[in-house]
Amino acid sequence: MTSPAERYAASRSRSSRSKRFELGYSFALDEFQREGCRAIDEGRGVLVAAPTGAGKTVVGEYAVHAALATGRKAFYTTPIKALSNQKFADLTAVHGAENVGLLTGDTSINGQAPIVVMTTEVLRNMLYAGSDALRGLGYVVMDEVHYLADRFRGPVWEEVILHLADDVQLVSLSATVSNAEEFGQWLTEVRGDTAVIVSEHRPVPLWQHVMVGPRLVDLYASEVDPTAPGVNPPISPDLVEAIRDAESSRPGSRGGGPGRRGSGGGHRRGQRGGHRPWQVRPAPRSIVVDRLDRAGLLPAIVFIFSRAGCDAAVLQLLTSGVQLTTPAEQDRIEEILAERTAALPREDLEVLGFWSWRQALLAGVASHHAGLLPVFKETVETLFTAGLIKVVFATETLALGINMPARSVVLEKLDKWDGQRHADITAGEYTQLTGRAGRRGIDVEGHAVVLYSSGMDPVGIAGLASRRTYPLRSAFRPTYNMAVNLIDATGAARARETLETSFAQFQADRAVVGLARQARAHTEALEGYAEAMSCHLGDFGEYIELRDRISRREKELSRSRSREQREAVAEAVAGLRRGDVIQLPGGRRSGHAVVLERPDRADLDGPSVLVLTDESRVRRLGGAELPYGTRAIAQVRIPKQFNPRRPHDRKDLGASMRAALGALAHAAPGPERLPSRAGSDDDLARLRAALRAHPCHGCAEREDHARWAQRWHRLKVEHDKLMRRIEGRTSSIARDFDRVCEVLLALGYLDDSGAEEEPAGGGGLTVTEQGRRLRRIYSERDLIVAESLRGRFWQDLDAPELAAVVAGVLYEARGDEVSPFPPVPGGREGQLGRALLRTVAVSHDVAALERGTGLTAGDPLDLGLVLPMLRWASGDGLDSVLSGADLAAGDFVRWARQVLDLLDQLTLTAPTAAQRDRARAAIRLVRRGVVAQDVFG
Repeated sequence: MTSPAERYAASRSRSSRSKRFELGYSFALDEFQREGCRAIDEGRGVLVAAPTGAGKTVVGEYAVHAALATGRKAFYTTPIKALSNQKFADLTAVHGAENVGLLTGDTSINGQAPIVVMTTEVLRNMLYAGSDALRGLGYVVMDEVHYLADRFRGPVWEEVILHLADDVQLVSLSATVSNAEEFGQWLTEVRGDTAVIVSEHRPVPLWQHVMVGPRLVDLYASEVDPTAPGVNPPISPDLVEAIRDAESSRPGSRGGGPGRRGSGGGHRRGQRGGHRPWQVRPAPRSIVVDRLDRAGLLPAIVFIFSRAGCDAAVLQLLTSGVQLTTPAEQDRIEEILAERTAALPREDLEVLGFWSWRQALLAGVASHHAGLLPVFKETVETLFTAGLIKVVFATETLALGINMPARSVVLEKLDKWDGQRHADITAGEYTQLTGRAGRRGIDVEGHAVVLYSSGMDPVGIAGLASRRTYPLRSAFRPTYNMAVNLIDATGAARARETLETSFAQFQADRAVVGLARQARAHTEALEGYAEAMSCHLGDFGEYIELRDRISRREKELSRSRSREQREAVAEAVAGLRRGDVIQLPGGRRSGHAVVLERPDRADLDGPSVLVLTDESRVRRLGGAELPYGTRAIAQVRIPKQFNPRRPHDRKDLGASMRAALGALAHAAPGPERLPSRAGSDDDLARLRAALRAHPCHGCAEREDHARWAQRWHRLKVEHDKLMRRIEGRTSSIARDFDRVCEVLLALGYLDDSGAEEEPAGGGGLTVTEQGRRLRRIYSERDLIVAESLRGRFWQDLDAPELAAVVAGVLYEARGDEVSPFPPVPGGREGQLGRALLRTVAVSHDVAALERGTGLTAGDPLDLGLVLPMLRWASGDGLDSVLSGADLAAGDFVRWARQVLDLLDQLTLTAPTAAQRDRARAAIRLVRRGVVAQDVFG
């Protein structure tokens, strides 16, 4: 135990350390930053949730500072390589190259340094491997920890948090989330005492604007404080007036003369009946940029939720002649450009679009999205941060951590394509996107601008801008690799317990608390309803059950009757011929009609038939509009030259139909109706007799009791659903783990031969030799890779073919369509073709097992990258590789690096030395040209 004097000395040392640290910044630290630093000094974990640009990384940097001061290691983790590269550069500038390392899958620099920046996956792999690099680790900084909500990367964060040694201090840095306290409570449960520090304050105030045509107008009324707009802030009267003026200037609008257009131009959308009204559109991008420039609001990031849209926007500005840079700035851009792109193969510059990209940069304009070559993206980031690029058109991925703050942020739309539909952006997404506006230490204020178009509601915009709702939801789920690693390290029972401590289960359990409270309320209400419906003459529940059985039987008979009617109609209509006159049902379409075409094949509503009505209108009648008993009652001749589009032809045929009907001796009978079965059904008769004989049937308060019984029944149905939800959430993660283990047992990656000797709940499972190979495979499709290796399906492939089949396992196209089988050399019977077919078959087998155990089956393999990767690994140029492929150069490089990562794993996990050698050869073939360029991508 330390003495008071020792504790005092330690306290003075910490105080001195924090003061030295703060002197390294050009600004005074905010209180939330100081509070985070104090918590680190006290040996506590820290969760800092603060707005983008508020400076929460200062707390992470203090953890690095404290590690160096106390002779311990610090790992600084980020979700993506670009952030790791950026942080590596920042920390190297402060602490020197000898003290800082970088580990990002395909990059390893000074990995034994006391400070190592890495992606979270690298740390997860270290933990499972028991790496020596973990010795002496004192601090782990998890930057952008809200990524644990990400479907793909999120589970890795929770794995790391759960498996770090207890004596490692965890510093978690998050965007502003509305449930930071909940996340902090979980961190305290699994990591020990954790300080939760939430700051809503933006160091640079953010002003909200709407641009209506070329007019830039404040969103809020003048009395609203933009830093704290409150709930339902009033809208600026100037904005209301600007919108009214723009809308009233449309053609056909009150006050708008013929041929006039809204100030931002307009576009026409098809409407029912052919009416195509003009819509107010956002001002052209050149006008938007000019308006921002004149207002002193550049540099700006313009968010467009489309890669193609970003590139098109750059082209539009170039075409309009926009020039935002000075000659001196252009010279500096040329220098940086030459330095960054010197290693690019000259023959690839054209296919990469280098020259048009360079032209845009010199004008001060760029796009930024995942389809760009990594070196292009990094160059844009460097130039923008240096103030040389004035406008960047970006997708929303730029909002996730990349340090590219701007003076203003522009949103062209408030909805985006989510893969299935156009969905409105959320308040949390709006906050993340606009949070880039306002550079600390440079700008006194930031500006968020929404471009107005018809249909936008300024009150809705204000709601997005004033709310700070960004709840953190866990995306954690057990994977095959996770299962074998956990079981091998701790045993199955302990692994199951570990998973039950995940944030996902923590949130599920907290939700169950609320559901259980609701269930208790249901139970009390059900008891009250049961008492109110009780009858002194007998069991009223039994009486109501008879009523329900009668109702269900009547519905069953009604459905049966309807089905018979549809079948009869289908049979009768199928026999109709061209020229038959039929009688239509009652209602607004009653009357007669002539069949113009033989009925087409039936759909879900039965057959449909094209007819001419007695009002001389051509209609297609579906099965639901053709009554039971429909049949031909007369026949007319339809001329061969009859054209239903000609009014004269329709009129003549109508006259022929009326003449045929008039020639009938008697009026045609109406459509038949199928007699009801209810009166002759024995089961229904017995039930009705039992109901009449029941004692409660004679109760004077029978209908009052029945009303209470109906309430009881409705609530009971709701209560049963609620109980199923509670059951589904309780231990849901552990149940998924059991299902994962079931699949692994079926395929021989786990063995349960000792299960009888172990307690229930997953004990007795051991990892087999195949399972130990799976431990070292980190991929979304880890089990498919492991099964393919075990089946030796890839054994005879040469190096380029091995790279190609690996690409087939990894690749996921951006759209919904899966690529067809590629035209590989030798076709399906060739060496590569057979390997691909066997790998696809394995994926189907795994998916079937998953469905059988209750897991969500994985997506089918997409072989769209196989041929491009084969060509690349065979030495073809980038132009040839991308020719005919729906793949941007940046996407190809990104996927190629994932192929390299999995090939690197195969150099350790492939079952034979020859295949491990081929994996190394494949790496050499793939890592060339633009793929090898800029290893920090």
